Amino acid sequence: MQENRQISSYRQALKERILKTAMELFATYGVKAVKMDDIAASLGISKRTLYEIYENKEVLLLAGVKSHHEMMRTQTLEFAQTASNVMDIVIFVYRLKSQDIHDTTPLFFEDIQRYPTVTAYLEQQHQDSQQDFQAFMQRGVNEGYFRADVNYQLVSLQFEAFGCYMRDHRLYQTYSSGELFNSVLLVMLRGFCTPKGVEVLDQFIRK
Repeated sequence: MQENRQISSYRQALKERILKTAMELFATYGVKAVKMDDIAASLGISKRTLYEIYENKEVLLLAGVKSHHEMMRTQTLEFAQTASNVMDIVIFVYRLKSQDIHDTTPLFFEDIQRYPTVTAYLEQQHQDSQQDFQAFMQRGVNEGYFRADVNYQLVSLQFEAFGCYMRDHRLYQTYSSGELFNSVLLVMLRGFCTPKGVEVLDQFIRK
């Protein structure tokens, strides 16, 4: 029994190591450029062992994307529980996502479009987050940072449309995350912020 627990513990640890190593390689070189052989070699394991745990690259990528999404979501929720106001959360999420984009090659975002299970998962996460988004915007209204006379369902559609346009036209290859934020997202944010919210944004920009 003890031996079985040790084997199970080792296999779980190896599974996590594979996931971590694979996602680091994908983020650095893109998904297409990284072969399963490369992942096995980086870990010093056989390709057979790798395939016993993850049957193919798409399964591995999906597991990695899910893990990363949950990590980002957990960090955001933990911060939100102690944040003083919605603007603190907006700035926190911006910094978190900016660092994430900075650490990831644009090829990664392009390559994941080739994997149906991954794109389906991301689309489902987007749909599931809409209720949270509306609740967040209402909190901003209640706190006086967001305008009360705005249809935030339309705002959500605007963010979605920009995300699709950025992906389809590969804007991330031409512009930095800072440029995209300042020229597009910041303009959208300012549009539904009250003067109180705009003041916080301006202070953040000056810093």
